[in-house]
Amino acid sequence: MVGLVMGLFLSCNEKDVLPEEQENELYFPPGQSDNWESTPINTLGWDDLALENLYTYLEDNKTRAFIVLKDGKIVVEKYWGNNILNTGEFEASSVWYWASAGKALTATLVGTAEKEGLLSINDKTSDYLGKGWTSLNQEKEDLITIKHQLTMSAGLDYQVSDLDCTEPSCLEYGADAGTQWYYHNAAYTLLESVVSNASGMDYNSFTDQKIESITGMDGRWIPLGYNNVYWSTARDMARFGLLTLNKGIWEDNQAVYLDEYYQQMVNSSQELNPSYGYLWWLNGKSKIIFPALASSFNRSLSDHAPDDLFAGMGKNGQFVEVVPEQNLVVVRMGEAPNDALVPITFHDEMWEKLNLVIGN
Repeated sequence: MVGLVMGLFLSCNEKDVLPEEQENELYFPPGQSDNWESTPINTLGWDDLALENLYTYLEDNKTRAFIVLKDGKIVVEKYWGNNILNTGEFEASSVWYWASAGKALTATLVGTAEKEGLLSINDKTSDYLGKGWTSLNQEKEDLITIKHQLTMSAGLDYQVSDLDCTEPSCLEYGADAGTQWYYHNAAYTLLESVVSNASGMDYNSFTDQKIESITGMDGRWIPLGYNNVYWSTARDMARFGLLTLNKGIWEDNQAVYLDEYYQQMVNSSQELNPSYGYLWWLNGKSKIIFPALASSFNRSLSDHAPDDLFAGMGKNGQFVEVVPEQNLVVVRMGEAPNDALVPITFHDEMWEKLNLVIGN
């Protein structure tokens, strides 16, 4: 099992601003438009040959879409193969599933709901799902808060037959909330009902009104069994990454969540798994617990990725990644490069090759 999984961010007067700081201001593409400014890689001093080698690696590993933004502008954008409906070549307009990378979008929506006073992440989950949303006794159920759902520390039994099942009968006691970390999908999935019940809106409408209408994204949550999976183009995913790179602020709009929430979201959310924020994976930490495992490893998410990287990561290698110090957003969509639940080895090798392009 181990082999299976492992194979898986100044204020100053205008006269004090340096020219290079002005050049690094973020660009935001117009909403719902194909127009998106680009930056030729040679103007950045990036390596053309290394980029071709990266393309070969990505194609060999069943990548469908790969995008790199620098300061909000497209530097790298490439598509391969057929779209998921097998109706033609995969291109900028093709849609693909985010899988668990959609958890990062849910974290944003929870933060938005909290900013608008619809909920507090310290509220009991049962305040929004009702008593008996689990099969726990009331004392233990009342220990579970929205924050525990955001941090994978609800304490639900992970040795059940279906970790996606959101029925109360599937949600059994494992440990007191906050004392156990495990990548339990059902507890996460129920955050959608929390947000919908708090806002009085269905999840797609809330997403559209609070995020998509601001950023120009045009995706959709689609039910799949117990799960609710977000589908969009790769550029939509890049828009979301750009929103997050700018701490939830799109161009001159107000932030979609409070800065305190943002800081908590992209930093260690608990001590059990410091490589996990609020549904975002964090690099550069001393230990990590991977999906499908209960024990930690004394290593970071990726040896070759920048230490300040944080990422939404999903099944079969769906990645939306943010590197604040370099103003980078990286998107990968595609089929599974290997049999790992989350292809960590592929992700690390991807960054090893991307570093050669960037010159890191």
